[in-house]
Amino acid sequence: MGNAKGTRRRFGAVRQYRSGRWTASYLGPDGQEFRAPQTFETKKGAEVWLSQVEADLTRGNWQDPDAGAVNFKGYALQWVEERGLSATTDELYRRLLRLHILPTFEGLDLDQITAPRVRTWRTERLSTTGAATTVAKSYRLLKAILETAVDDELIRRNPCRIRGAGKEASAERQIATVDQVDALADALGPRWRLMVFLGAYGPLRPEEQAELRRKDVDLNTMTIRVRQAAPELTTGRRVVGDTKSEAGKRYVVLPAFLHKDLRRHLDWYAEKDGDGLLFVGEKGAPFRRSSFGRKWRRARAAVGMPQDFRFYDLRHTGHTLATRSGATLKDTMVRAGQTSERAALIYQHSDRERQKEVAHGLDKMVRAARNTGADRSGGPANSAQKVRDA
Repeated sequence: MGNAKGTRRRFGAVRQYRSGRWTASYLGPDGQEFRAPQTFETKKGAEVWLSQVEADLTRGNWQDPDAGAVNFKGYALQWVEERGLSATTDELYRRLLRLHILPTFEGLDLDQITAPRVRTWRTERLSTTGAATTVAKSYRLLKAILETAVDDELIRRNPCRIRGAGKEASAERQIATVDQVDALADALGPRWRLMVFLGAYGPLRPEEQAELRRKDVDLNTMTIRVRQAAPELTTGRRVVGDTKSEAGKRYVVLPAFLHKDLRRHLDWYAEKDGDGLLFVGEKGAPFRRSSFGRKWRRARAAVGMPQDFRFYDLRHTGHTLATRSGATLKDTMVRAGQTSERAALIYQHSDRERQKEVAHGLDKMVRAARNTGADRSGGPANSAQKVRDA
């Protein structure tokens, strides 16, 4: 544009190029000179821009114009690395980034990700995948990463501002009846029947059951101590570590009707050493989600359960039955190892004695349901009933 002639001001300076257009510059808090990213048609336009910068400095809202020039992909991967996430959450976040976020944003700097670009990305993902739940998870992850960028003062405002975009509208979880839980346990066979009962009446997560040890079981008090979890990643790797949250580390008081099943499992299938695993396969290997999944699908089909009834839905069954037996919301949260920020829960309490009461209520409910089934058929509801009552 050629040489420029300038005019000094109280704050900053404006200069006119030979082309007739104007530019503006100023000294930042660290003494570094910053120039306007564009030229102006008039001197007034350049001065107005400088006034806006001065106002931002005065209010403490000024931001280094070069701060946002950080590549999103590098920042996002570092963000995941620094979170200290569980193995399963780390895997989930990296998969969401790889499949849904980085293909659109990996080539952009943080300050190039604008609200319109986020809206366009979300619309495209919903249209292409049809997976509203996955898109909601991806949006929440993108928003969390960019919120940290705001905290790091790399961008001024989070461009993820779509109301409700991070909410998931999950389908209502299915609930099994007592008879259906018994039928699933019978169909899976004696080695895995206890896992079904612990999933429903614990209610223990499958990754928690995968890491239960013989020493965690106390037959006298009918309690199980949950200390760790061993989720299986999509790669097939078994990862032993902490439970999903601190609340997951807990004692679970089991209903008394499980005593025989628990004792028999310890006698017949659990590893004999005190530190031995409670659940192992036919060849003595640790529980594997993949191989168990095939058995679960066959058992589910054999008893006529819907194809979308997951093993994890047994936990929802346990929640519902515990509530029906008199448990409070806090009782079920403690029992299932869950956390919540609801203020109302702060004023509720569930100690070990209350957990025993909940287990007793479950015991009465299941025994009554089984007796009713036997009365209708004139005898035991099924052949497994004879085994349970022997």
